Amino acid sequence: MRIAKLPARLSLCLLALTLAACCRTSQTNCEATTPNTEAGSTDGSGSKVRFNQPGAIAVDAGGNLFVADTANNTIRKITAAGDASTLAGSAGNSGSSDGNGSLARFNQPGGIAVDAAGNLYLADTQNHTIRMVTSAGLVTTIAGRAGQAGQDDGTAGNARFNQPWGVTRDAAGNLYVTDTGNATVRKITAAGVVTTLAGSAGNQGSSDGAGTRAQFNLPRGIALDSASNPAANLYIADTGNNTIRKIDQNGGVSTLAGTAGSSGSDDGSGQRARFSQPYGLAIDSAGNIRISDNGNQLIRTVSVTGVASTLAGAAGTAGDANGSGSKASFNQPKGIAADAANSIYVADTGNNLIRKVTTDGQVSTLFSSGSSSSCLCLFKF
Repeated sequence: MRIAKLPARLSLCLLALTLAACCRTSQTNCEATTPNTEAGSTDGSGSKVRFNQPGAIAVDAGGNLFVADTANNTIRKITAAGDASTLAGSAGNSGSSDGNGSLARFNQPGGIAVDAAGNLYLADTQNHTIRMVTSAGLVTTIAGRAGQAGQDDGTAGNARFNQPWGVTRDAAGNLYVTDTGNATVRKITAAGVVTTLAGSAGNQGSSDGAGTRAQFNLPRGIALDSASNPAANLYIADTGNNTIRKIDQNGGVSTLAGTAGSSGSDDGSGQRARFSQPYGLAIDSAGNIRISDNGNQLIRTVSVTGVASTLAGAAGTAGDANGSGSKASFNQPKGIAADAANSIYVADTGNNLIRKVTTDGQVSTLFSSGSSSSCLCLFKF
């Protein structure tokens, strides 16, 4: 029996159809990327870079990112060109030593802020201290004493904190800290004098009011609506209350969005909005308050009038998918920062990833690895 040879054109058509079927079944598209959620401490660029439960993030005017790599006990830098390096600390080695670069030690560092000169200010949470890291990686302790939790106001090492987490800085050099374990908001002047701005140490609650009459419940994320304005307002993610709070220039505390004791994921205005353990908080140049809604696996936006909306993620769905809006997923997002273009960077803690969210809700992953395929995808479909 003779087998008829297929015409050359028909053979080429069949080959093209085979490739198309292979690419469609094994790849979403030829340019797909797959996040690698494996924990580690590798520096560099591309898919080999690793983090270990990154908890907080800041961005400078040049687009460089700074990450508190919490479980590694290090401070990492990601340049605008996409190169990751360890600025201070030694992966896997906790402690409280001041010093340069890898000689310094941290103990589960939390929130981080950066000034115009590139100096970093961070809450070294389990050391109960506030640290400074210069752009060259020199680490000093500016307030608190390592290993000694407390609530005392005072100057520099005479002050005490209890698991501080969030940090923000104004143009005058004052730092504002969410002293999470004390349920207070503290202020540190440029001279190192620490005072309690709002809340009453050890008295958790949700009361609005001024000074010690106000109450918080595990406050974490904190940001100023204008670092250069002496009359700026502070906004706080009051994690344990599931609310977003505001401290005005007169020290008055109010609840901007959410209802204390009521968790959920509803968008809406004021008390009709719901959150679940809101964690990180940042404010972009347009005045949008961006929030990592940790318990909901969401990135949310709250306007200055208290209207909450969901920018990215699907409520209650943990994952590492990139995509638009609700097609994307996160896993315990914590730290959040906004760049000059109002894009958002998220420390996606449970995924060991750094994510980017554009203003229209497009989510991507920094240092993604290319997807693999059992065939050579020659065409885009």
